[in-house]
Amino acid sequence: MSPHKVSARNAPVPGSTRQREQRAAVQKQLRTTVVGSYPFPGWLEFASSHLDQFGQVDIEEMRNDAVIVAVHDQVAAGLDVITDGEQTRYDFNLSFYGRLDGIRGSAITSRRFGPPAHDQRGKYDITGKIDSARGLGAVEEFKLLQKIAPPGPVLKASVPGPYTLSGRINPGGSYKNRWDVTEALIPIVRGELEKLVEAGCEEITLDEPSMSCYGHREDPRRFVTIFAQTVRPVIGRCRLSTHLCFGNYKGRAVALRRYAPLFPAFFELPVQEMHLEMASREFAEIEIIQEISARGIDVAVGIIDVKSYYIETPADVADRVRLCLKHAPAERLSFAPDCGLSQTARWAARQKLANLVSGATIVRKELGLS
Repeated sequence: MSPHKVSARNAPVPGSTRQREQRAAVQKQLRTTVVGSYPFPGWLEFASSHLDQFGQVDIEEMRNDAVIVAVHDQVAAGLDVITDGEQTRYDFNLSFYGRLDGIRGSAITSRRFGPPAHDQRGKYDITGKIDSARGLGAVEEFKLLQKIAPPGPVLKASVPGPYTLSGRINPGGSYKNRWDVTEALIPIVRGELEKLVEAGCEEITLDEPSMSCYGHREDPRRFVTIFAQTVRPVIGRCRLSTHLCFGNYKGRAVALRRYAPLFPAFFELPVQEMHLEMASREFAEIEIIQEISARGIDVAVGIIDVKSYYIETPADVADRVRLCLKHAPAERLSFAPDCGLSQTARWAARQKLANLVSGATIVRKELGLS
């Protein structure tokens, strides 16, 4: 059996009430889901810039409250799949670096002023062997989500992959290049995925946007090998997906925004679902979802543009769902924002998610699925 055809839906899982409800939600056609992140409440962002004024208990309370807020907004929107909004992370992956041994952060950046771009973000230098005795923190995040979330929606964890994490670490010492750094991170991320499954997480996204960003200039088959090595112990033990976008730092892309260079190699990714950025690209290459679904892989289509403050109406969403149905069957489709929502103002993110659900519901009713 090809690795990408291994389905978590057929894997033995415990039978708690929440898990039975989640399995039913997984099997729902035209699911509504998210990538992972959600905007910080304003008060959390302010507090994170003044942490020296708070005690550790105060900080934990703020972070927990922020997760409650993110869960509330997603549940109120009616999403089938929710996350903790990554509220305990300072952004998509920077918080993980604080848990890695053998690296040291640098406050110096090559450019400190002017329009935002990745060269304004600090990097990390290698000081020894890269390791993580404490894990990456995703398990603790998921356990908090389990406590806060109400019954019903699927609970998903999103973890950055080793290649994406390696991008912030300058090669050095015995690590001669980014590939060496990536190899060192594989067992660390792999261990986190295993612990997530052991904690009861039934849906995991291994987030590797750097692979889709740089697949046009690197060998995509090498990326597939790295991905497969990372997820090998959890294949068949959870519903596994990946998110393939083209960057969203400060709402900007960082790469050639085309999927063609990634395929056919990425058809071999051992996942049950691929999340694709389509809305901000005006649905260019939408035909690729037909090829992906024909190989037994579900597609979470990004039909909400997180880079735009145009609020898609339910009618807009319904039209986009119908477009996708011309290329892939309903049982293979889910719908989501293009990327995480951390770079989108909360007032917009909240309405975009509500309209995503309303629009998908329109088409579900048309097809007799609701």
